Amino acid sequence: MKVLVLGSGAREHALVSALAADPVVDAVIAAPGNPGIAATALCEPVDALDPEAVTELARRHSVDLVVVGPEAPLVAGVADAVREAGFACYGPSAEAARLEGSKAFAKDVMAAADVPTGMGRLCTTLDEVADALDSFGAPHVVKDDGLAAGKGVVVTNDRDEALAHAESCLAKAGGAVVIEEFLDGPEVSLFVVCDGTDVVPLTPAQDFKRVHDGDEGPNTGGMGAYTPLEWAPADLVDDLVARVAQPVINEMARRGTPFIGTLFIGLAITSRGPKVIEFNARFGDPETQVVLARLRSPLAQLLYAAATGTLGQHPDLRWSDESAVTVVIAAENYPGTPRSGDPIDGLDDVEEVPTAYVLHAGTAQQEDGAIVSSGGRVLSVVALGDDLGQARERVYAAVDRISLDGSHYRTDIALKALRGEIA
Repeated sequence: MKVLVLGSGAREHALVSALAADPVVDAVIAAPGNPGIAATALCEPVDALDPEAVTELARRHSVDLVVVGPEAPLVAGVADAVREAGFACYGPSAEAARLEGSKAFAKDVMAAADVPTGMGRLCTTLDEVADALDSFGAPHVVKDDGLAAGKGVVVTNDRDEALAHAESCLAKAGGAVVIEEFLDGPEVSLFVVCDGTDVVPLTPAQDFKRVHDGDEGPNTGGMGAYTPLEWAPADLVDDLVARVAQPVINEMARRGTPFIGTLFIGLAITSRGPKVIEFNARFGDPETQVVLARLRSPLAQLLYAAATGTLGQHPDLRWSDESAVTVVIAAENYPGTPRSGDPIDGLDDVEEVPTAYVLHAGTAQQEDGAIVSSGGRVLSVVALGDDLGQARERVYAAVDRISLDGSHYRTDIALKALRGEIA
């Protein structure tokens, strides 16, 4: 099997590595990929947002499966284009990807499917925003209705900050925001593989969105993650499949827009039970890095079954008993405008740490072969361990071997879970 993966981040590096390890896969092509991915896959400098260019690339390599990594190509209709050209594609249509592309649409689907979620109100004027903020009270939750690369949400007790964020979202063409009630309790990420009819859940993970230790500072695309969640209720996944994933997939099919791909369920385990915070229409970053680290079943065969509507016959998934932790190394000034072009040293030294490895995200390779930073989240460092404590020790030992001028990372990924402080 030949697989084409779209994207260039650490999530795609994790996907490429897992797909290449599947015994039925003899070649992986990535568009556009990155220097880390290039060690495993053939990287093609094709714009992943261009449906015609992606379709032509799939034809040129006669691929058997196209896997769409990030959200933007989905909303741009790339999955539609490659499907129409006759290729099996793992990733929802542009219409189905509205589950991520529009918070208001997601709320509408959740209401129709009777999914437990927080109350929300769609606002298109600042007066409506002010009224909604006062109605729900603090902490204020303000979400850009459209795609914002994980940075469109502000949660704050400061009403002026909430208004300012809403104003910046409304200033965009067709701008709208969703104001929601704040959901208490620890957050969980669950990926569910879907073929339009059937669903197969992966193992839950927890990610860390704030830039600084102690969940301080602005939201980011994600600064780290870990799995499994020993503190989570034992029936959590079964409950979420029954109450969230399957009803949403059924509702999307009823609407004539079947959802094929990864339904990412972001939820809070509140004092009143699990409630959905958001849906994404693809694998999340950095949770993918730890979830795939523990997956022992062949990934390409799973995603191909989803793309071809045969998930119902797929064998049960197998998982490692180990714990996995990933820590993101970010460039100076991230999540603002990041500094780039700085050399990255010590990547080869990570191999000295048992089970540890590096996934590239915002990196570039210079003519002399040197790897330099080229984005906000530069690297994801991953390690496994017999338990969460060992995985943490290993991942931070690996992080310490990497040198990137001005970079920063969180030192408390999975620390509360290790200490038993999550309830």
